Amino acid sequence: MSQDAARPSSYSLEELLACARGEMFGPTNAQLPAPPMLMFDRITQITSDGGAHGKGHVEAELDIRDDLWFFACHFINDPVMPGCLGLDAMWQLVGFFLGWSGAPGKGRALGVGEVKFTGQVTPSVSKLVYKIDLKRVIMRKLVMGVGDGVLLADGKPIYEAKDLRVGLFAAEDLA
Repeated sequence: MSQDAARPSSYSLEELLACARGEMFGPTNAQLPAPPMLMFDRITQITSDGGAHGKGHVEAELDIRDDLWFFACHFINDPVMPGCLGLDAMWQLVGFFLGWSGAPGKGRALGVGEVKFTGQVTPSVSKLVYKIDLKRVIMRKLVMGVGDGVLLADGKPIYEAKDLRVGLFAAEDLA
């Protein structure tokens, strides 16, 4: 039986909200942000041995609705999702992967190597799909995930991020 067989391979919004409350991996471990900063509605696939590098893969989706909070303020009368929110979603998914993998600590984005935006998310888009391929997973005193991500808007790749880095840290290291 594979290690993944003991863990779910997908998560509903209700389960993601439980993670945001600290109920999934424990209150001192990885948590997702709560809405409105939670940037996906569900994780459709997570595996520890998939992806382009065989180190793990995560896919998540966000249904685009006209009433999403960022459309009202970025920009007035010209609604568009800030690119940084798509990038944050990718960091959220790398951090979730580390918690799902059993690593202890609170997640923090540590950087990104390269980001390309070739499109935008407007209210005319129906669905975003985030795909993360883990390239490196370090599970020692240092807990860190490094991955490449892509955001697809209605199936078209519009954001790419290489070398997304997220670490998990003990509470005393964050003080």
